[in-house]
Amino acid sequence: MITVTNVSLRYGARRLFEDVNLKFTPGNCYGVIGANGAGKSTFLKILSGQIEPNTGDVSLDPNARLSVLKQDHYQYDENVVLETVIMGNERLYQIMKEKDELYAKADFTDEDGIKASELEGEFAELNGWEAESEAAMLLQGLGIGTELQDKKMSELTGGEKVKVLLAQALFGKPEVLILDEPTNHLDAKSVAWLENFLADFEGTVIVVSHDRHFLNMICTHICDVDFGKIKLYVGNYDFWYQASSLTMQMAKDQNKKKEEKIKELQNFIARFSANASKSKQATSRKKLLDKITLDEIPASSRKYPFVGFSMEREVGNEVLTVEGLTKTIDGEKVLDNVSFRVEKGDKIAFVGNEISITTLFKILVGELEADSGKFKWGVTTSQSYFPKDNSEYFNGCELSLVDWLRQYSDDQTESYLRGFLGRMLFSGEEALKKANVLSGGEKVRCMLSRMMLSHANVLILDQPTNHLDLESITAVNNGLIDFKSNVLFATHDHEFMQTIANRIIEVNHDSFVDKRMTYDEYLESK
Repeated sequence: MITVTNVSLRYGARRLFEDVNLKFTPGNCYGVIGANGAGKSTFLKILSGQIEPNTGDVSLDPNARLSVLKQDHYQYDENVVLETVIMGNERLYQIMKEKDELYAKADFTDEDGIKASELEGEFAELNGWEAESEAAMLLQGLGIGTELQDKKMSELTGGEKVKVLLAQALFGKPEVLILDEPTNHLDAKSVAWLENFLADFEGTVIVVSHDRHFLNMICTHICDVDFGKIKLYVGNYDFWYQASSLTMQMAKDQNKKKEEKIKELQNFIARFSANASKSKQATSRKKLLDKITLDEIPASSRKYPFVGFSMEREVGNEVLTVEGLTKTIDGEKVLDNVSFRVEKGDKIAFVGNEISITTLFKILVGELEADSGKFKWGVTTSQSYFPKDNSEYFNGCELSLVDWLRQYSDDQTESYLRGFLGRMLFSGEEALKKANVLSGGEKVRCMLSRMMLSHANVLILDQPTNHLDLESITAVNNGLIDFKSNVLFATHDHEFMQTIANRIIEVNHDSFVDKRMTYDEYLESK
């Protein structure tokens, strides 16, 4: 169990959170959520002892082992993959090294024998004889096969390193597990494996994630970092979303009733305060008015952009026909005789090889040419494309955001553009920032603004949820659910695919699968 007592953290005049008192108990999984910059990752660092709070303390049960998902992907480059996982249990790894050094000695003494015996006993207590098989099992579950397990970490890709570091955190049955964005770079199969692993985990799990489906599947509690506090809710992410929305709405409704009552009393006083026969009633109402106070509703750090797509004209029955598209890049075939037809109303999630999907999208919007095959858009269609790599729109661009957006808007007036940017969370001076200094999430919001201004009736989006916080992901998700025309998209977000798509197309180097079903049904069919 971890106990948090009166913990506060400030950076200068900025307060992240204050007087936090929480208990994290075994058998539960706690999802830590909050807006970007609210202090989620910082809170995890306080829990793991990497950062000292300004006030209060964090206590861990004696003899409990705490394991943290490491974020430095180059830290273990000189270590073998299997060894890196075992290093997750520092004491076990230390014993293994000490044993090896003792047994390698040419002049092995009686004293060395006694020491070796003690180490062997502790080694057995820590389940050391099962260490390699447990590490291999974890790696296998996360998609790191036996052919990679004896390689050095430096030989692995960035995504593979992330999986090894996750296996390291899970290794050795720690009592407390702290995970910051564990699903990053994981494919659907690995995420499902991790969900099952954590469901069976007997210790305490504390996790930060932007994946709503993942939080719904694993969390027993939600820790909401907002209003300078950390509030604990029982239940998963969906329960928190409904409960917190209801609480906020109830506070607003209560204030609205009070405002109506105040107005009613003020009108009575204004009408009858000079009337002798009504003066006593007017005076009593003044006293009543003085007692009514509006509840102060604190400003949330959580902001939802407005994402809504409209179209100039409805799409006809002919949307898109693709026949035999084939493409080779750098000597490797990424599309092989791909054919499909998009019907009116289709919202298609593309899954499989990301390079193949991005290549297909680029061909469909005219940025690449296929080696063979053809495609035809219906005459009533207009397309708007959200590329995975948006750097060409921002690198070296000295325009302010107002002028950047003006390039894509029919209405060129300053007031309209500023109003539009305000709804996308660029208010006041933010709208005058240079386009080339934006963060990843800000660039995504700008690209979504560009799409909304196009009024296209076919939207093509390649990984639109990258770099976005939960609030923005939710806004985009709802915007695409509400869009009344065709959407072709690729994303790692399970909830996104499940709630938007009515059809799944799987594209790989050498295979193509097309199923008219939801994403969950597709996963079951696999």
